[in-house]
Order: sequence, then structure tokens, then C-alpha cells
Amino acid sequence: MHDDDTSQVIDRGPYEGAKTPWDQVTWRNAALGWARRELAARGLRETGRLGVRLRPWSVLVRIPVDGPAGAPGSAAVWLKANPPAGAFEAPLTAALARWVPEYVLEPLAVDADRGWSLLPHGGELFWQFLDRTPADPRAWEEPLRQYATMQRALVPHTKDLEQLGVPSARTTALPEVFDEVVRFIEATAETDLVPSQLHALRPLLLDSCAELAELGIPDSLDHSDLHDGQLFHPEPGRYTFFDWGDAAVSHPFCSFLVPAGRVTERYGPEALPRLRDAYLEPWTGNGHSTAELHRALTLATRLGTIGRAASWNRHFPGASTATRAAGATESARSLLKLSPDEPLFQKTPVTDWPPTTPPSRRDRHP
Repeated sequence: MHDDDTSQVIDRGPYEGAKTPWDQVTWRNAALGWARRELAARGLRETGRLGVRLRPWSVLVRIPVDGPAGAPGSAAVWLKANPPAGAFEAPLTAALARWVPEYVLEPLAVDADRGWSLLPHGGELFWQFLDRTPADPRAWEEPLRQYATMQRALVPHTKDLEQLGVPSARTTALPEVFDEVVRFIEATAETDLVPSQLHALRPLLLDSCAELAELGIPDSLDHSDLHDGQLFHPEPGRYTFFDWGDAAVSHPFCSFLVPAGRVTERYGPEALPRLRDAYLEPWTGNGHSTAELHRALTLATRLGTIGRAASWNRHFPGASTATRAAGATESARSLLKLSPDEPLFQKTPVTDWPPTTPPSRRDRHP
């Protein structure tokens, strides 16, 4: 089929001026040609208009297909392209499918050099499940338990993850990551925030990282943006995690920041203790007391704001000044939450759900 305006539905969201490689004919033809060759090799055939979602941090193309009965993605497959700073997602997705296949999507194909992934349809998204069922925060318990189990299984692979290009933000190195983000903010942000406000947080950061490291819980993979649109719930009891473009090798408990925020917004802070215990359950029996695990989670959840801040600079080359400045401002807001005086979470009244400004920069999967 021809890739003209009638064969595509383009969604640029609020980023009409964002520069992405999709707008380059040569790149677009190469990416679609690669995807179509991979589809043909699997007996799948493109059947309709492409759904194209363009953001400063990714190109995502929904390709409707048909093929052999039961073929993966027999309704649609997804072509994803990452910017250079997030190109590790393609080989990471393939590696996770080898190491922890029960918890992730198995890609149909990846091009590690170009940061391209071809992914099957994963089923119902978790937020869709939550929206059609009675409000019950306990629905988060099992996915968090499974996610933590996956993280423990990945502990032996931390060096392998870094060799794939996954950013290293290990517990003892978080102050250096903080410094890098602050430099980005100082050079880019159009904000009234005084740089001294950020620099003043560094002594507290050093103390928190030292205490967390002393507790002895090993680093693993931190998704860094584990909200309810980043996991599928294809069948009862089963959850698969995806969208690893913000990931890092860091303290695993940093991952609790985003789901805890989503749960607080939707159900209130009273839901967090049960979810905390569900997440920590797979980490017990390793010589750590309950008090130590709780303390580690408290420290790491706040330190998880560094990973969130760092992710705002992963754009395609040529990102506009406005896009970079907005990212730097969001990075600054994240880092300010390192202060214990700043609330990490805020409950959204039920009448305002869903929030008009989601806490994650990620759009929900189409």
C-alpha cells in the first residue's frame, strides 16, 4: 500500500511541532519496509490504514494485519522507534523475552542498531480493566507482586543490561545522575526555580543513597514509569509489562514511585500499605527484616524521582527549544520532590478522575 495521507491516521497529540524521523521520507520508508518484511516472514499481511502516533520521545505505528489463525498480533502489530537515548529499548525487549518470558511481551522482531521493535498486540491494558471493574485498589496487588518477582529474577543480569545500553543509575551512582540532570536543567529550563534549591538537596541525597546502599538490596531493572497504561492484563492472573524506554539499572524499589502515585490519586493514601506489602513480598526471605524492607522502600521511592527526572531528556535529535525547556522544567519538579518537605503523592477527587494532566509523560497505548 502507499504511505500517503489517505493510508495513515496521524496523531501528534499536543506536540504539533515535534521533530521526529517519521517526517523524513527515507527513514519512514526504511522503517516500514523493515516492518513489512518481518511481517511477511511470519505469514502476516497488512490490511488497513496505519495509525501513527508521533511524540518527541517515540514513533509508534499501529499496523492492522491478518494472518494464520492464532498468529501473534493477528489483529494488529506495533512498530516502535526510539530516539538514540532510548534505543536500548529494542535489544532490552528482546533480552527480557529470553530471561523472564512470562512477564513481558515477546517481540516479533527487533533492529537493535536502529532502535526499532515490532511488537504483537498484548491484550487488554490494565487501565481498561480498572475502568470496567468496581473500584478496588487491591487489583494492583498481584501485578506489583509479579513485577517484583521479575525484578528479583533480573538481579543476576544487571551487567548484561548495562551492556545492552540500559542507563546505569545504580544506588551508589544516583548523586552523579542527579548532577547530570541538574546541569541539563540549568542549561535548558525556562523556569523560576532557583538552581540553589536543587543544589541544596545534594547532602540529603548523599545520606539517603548511603543508607539505602547499606541495607544491601541489590540493584536491578527499574521501569521508572510503571503506570496502569504500561502493563497488559490479557487474562485473569496474568500481567505483562512493556514500554521500557525510561528504564535504568537502579535500586529496584525506585519502581514503586509511579504506581504508588497512581493508586493514591485514584483511591487515596490508605490503599498504599497493602500494596507496599504485596510489592515487598517477593523480597522477603533474603535476610532482611520487615523494618529494613520498609525503610528501603521509603528511601527508594523518593529517590525514584531522579529516574523520572532523567527520562525527560530522551528526545529525538532536533527537539525544539520549547520541548526541551518543558522537559527540563518537569525534571526540576521531579527533583524537588527529593525533599521530605514535598509530598510525593496527591489524591485526585473521584469527580476529577481521570486527572486532566496525567502524572506520566507517556500517552496511554492506543
